[in-house]
Amino acid sequence: MSKFKRKELFHMEQQKRDEYFMGLAIKEAKKAEEIDEVPIGAVLVYEDEVIGRAHNRREHDQHTFTHAECMAILEGNRVIGSWRLEECTLYVTLEPCPMCAGAIVQARIPRVVYGAKDPKAGYAGTLANVLQDERLNHQCVVTPNVLDQECSKLLTDFFKKLRMRKKLNKSIDF
Repeated sequence: MSKFKRKELFHMEQQKRDEYFMGLAIKEAKKAEEIDEVPIGAVLVYEDEVIGRAHNRREHDQHTFTHAECMAILEGNRVIGSWRLEECTLYVTLEPCPMCAGAIVQARIPRVVYGAKDPKAGYAGTLANVLQDERLNHQCVVTPNVLDQECSKLLTDFFKKLRMRKKLNKSIDF
C-alpha cells in the first residue's frame, strides 16, 4: 500500500472516530438542554475510551466552573489519577471559552476537537487562540468544525425557544 493511501486511510479513520466521539458529546449537550442549560457537551477520551463526560450545569448548579469541558476534565483527572491528561483528546460541541481553554492548557490535553465556532467567546481560534499560543508552556492540536451543523443547530434552536419563552412570559405579565 502506498504511503499516500495509508495516510488517507488513517485520516478517514480519525475523521470517523472524531465524528463518533462528537456524537457522544452531542448526547451530553442534549442532557443539558433537558435541564434548561445551554446545550454544550464534552467527552474526554483516552486510548479510544471515554474517561470523562459532562454537559453544562452552570444555571442548575449556580457555579461558575460547571462548564462541560471543566467537568469532563475533572472526571478524567479522577479516572487517570493525575491532573495531567497528556494522552487524551477532548471533544466539545462548542469552541472553548477563555476559562475552559485555560483549563485545557493547564491539564496538558494535547488535542481538542470542537463542533461549532463561538463568535462571542471562542478561544480556540475565533476571538483568540489560547490553545495554540506559543508563549504558553503547552499547546494543543485543534480540530474545528466536526459535526458543526448539528452542534450549531442545537444552540440555535435552544436560544430560539428561550427567546420565545421570554416573549410569552412578557405578554402574560401585562
